[in-house]
Amino acid sequence: MENIPVYHGKISRETGEKLLCDAGRDGSYLLRDSETVPGMYCLCVLHKDLIYTYRVHQTATGSWTAEAAPGVPRRMFRKVQNLISAYEKPNQGIAIHLQYPVERNVSKTAQG
Repeated sequence: MENIPVYHGKISRETGEKLLCDAGRDGSYLLRDSETVPGMYCLCVLHKDLIYTYRVHQTATGSWTAEAAPGVPRRMFRKVQNLISAYEKPNQGIAIHLQYPVERNVSKTAQG
């Protein structure tokens, strides 16, 4: 996961939301660790001044999946980068397609 530029690691929901609001463009997104579920990640997307959060995780078989809107079939991806690429396309079951990656600033990334 560390080689994914939009992965911010163990930041709080509030920090993630601030980063997205500072980016200020609909479709801005980042990936962070879930604060409540160990081993789960959160794909956070800005749309119309709201932050939409989708849980992302790796299955027991090694595939990656995201929880999209109810009724949208679950999709599996070999790599988390493939999942991100798929959601860069419109109409994939999330509030808005991923357009503007909010990449972590490596020099400021906390260890731990």
